[in-house]
Amino acid sequence: MTGDRARRLLPTAALAVVVLVALTACAAGPNPTLDTASTVLGEPAGFWLGLWQGMILPVTFVVSLFTDTVSVYEVHNNGNWYDVGYVLGISFVFGGPLGASRARR
Repeated sequence: MTGDRARRLLPTAALAVVVLVALTACAAGPNPTLDTASTVLGEPAGFWLGLWQGMILPVTFVVSLFTDTVSVYEVHNNGNWYDVGYVLGISFVFGGPLGASRARR
């Protein structure tokens, strides 16, 4: 009985391992340009620029599909504070206070 169960679980376990390896392969690596100055900004992007760039993400994404000079994420940033601002900006646009009020109704 346990042999049949193990035989049934083997394809599921193999699929889970393949999916886990594929997702791990997609994980971002370290940013080699961390704390380096941008040619446009003159200094690394911080929290406030991350917040702004997160808020304009929908427009930036559409523009980035048609040109190579626009990117949706500034790689010349100061690290975690830029990321916090970026995620907050995205949450303001795609959820935030307005999304919470809609979910409550």
